[in-house]
Amino acid sequence: MATMYDDIDHILVTEEQLRQKVAELGAAVSRDYAGKDLLLVSILKGAAVFMADLMRAVNIPCKIDFMVVSSYGGSNTSSTGLVKIIKDLDEDLTGRDVLIVEDILDTGVTLSHLVPMLKMRNPASVKICAILSKPSRRKADIYPDYLGFEVPDEFVVGYGLDYDEKYRNLPFVGVLKKQVYAD
Repeated sequence: MATMYDDIDHILVTEEQLRQKVAELGAAVSRDYAGKDLLLVSILKGAAVFMADLMRAVNIPCKIDFMVVSSYGGSNTSSTGLVKIIKDLDEDLTGRDVLIVEDILDTGVTLSHLVPMLKMRNPASVKICAILSKPSRRKADIYPDYLGFEVPDEFVVGYGLDYDEKYRNLPFVGVLKKQVYAD
């Protein structure tokens, strides 16, 4: 019986590497935001796994909230450049230190629209924490303030990242075999 593991060409970031990096990022966020009114904002669905691990690694008081923002359509494998907010924040950002928690900073199109929009809500600060970055695909001049790993321009899944809503539950970041998503 075939499993989702059979669709992975190779592993880019292991479960142990993710665990160690999340602990480092949590320590850095805890240090940098000590004494501040920290709000972690997860961009769903992809960042949910990272957000759950990161918030447990942060040892200072913080609140969490969620947004659904999309620049992709359906099961497409590349950004359309269109950004839409599907679910907005519940929390008021006034005077808060906002840390956007993202699974992957790819083209940067989504966050280049989202960050200025959030800054209009009068937060004390807005920064980005991404577990993965794919700088070779960047179209917008935006970079994470906290970064886990840079990855090459390959189709990555696992640890929250999906293809057609599948593979999010893989405990590592792997490269999807081309025949899985090629037409």
